Amino acid sequence: MKVRDVMNVKPITVQAEAFVSEAARLLRENKVSGMPVLDGEKLVGVVSESDLLRLLTVEEKEGGLWLPSPFEVFEIPFRDLVKWERMHASLEEIPNKKVGNIMSLNLHEVGPDDSVQEAASIMTRHRINRLPVVKDGRLVGIVTRGDIISGLGMQHAEN
Repeated sequence: MKVRDVMNVKPITVQAEAFVSEAARLLRENKVSGMPVLDGEKLVGVVSESDLLRLLTVEEKEGGLWLPSPFEVFEIPFRDLVKWERMHASLEEIPNKKVGNIMSLNLHEVGPDDSVQEAASIMTRHRINRLPVVKDGRLVGIVTRGDIISGLGMQHAEN
């Protein structure tokens, strides 16, 4: 079975210059967990729910605060306050971020004539859920784990 037999030929896409809120809206409205990112017509990345969720995490700073003995009791609440302030500032910045700044750049792709087994192997090896399907340097579709499973189910039903 070939990728062309199971791929979606009308993938939902987003432009790299779009705001993160646009990507979130497209994911939600189309009930997909990720999509190819284009710069014009050129495939430049993939953005997923995981990429969006990463925007909500606040890194812990190493070292940091140390208060002398009588004030130790204030250290933990103060540290939590600092973390809250960082998270709050991060949330305010999210609407202004562009998809191109948060997308995954480590692109794995397949061609429409590649085997479903090859696509499944790439997904498993790299722990990814979707692969852009590219022909002659142009995005022609997307194949997901669900597409492959459905295709295998249809193939089994035919036999």
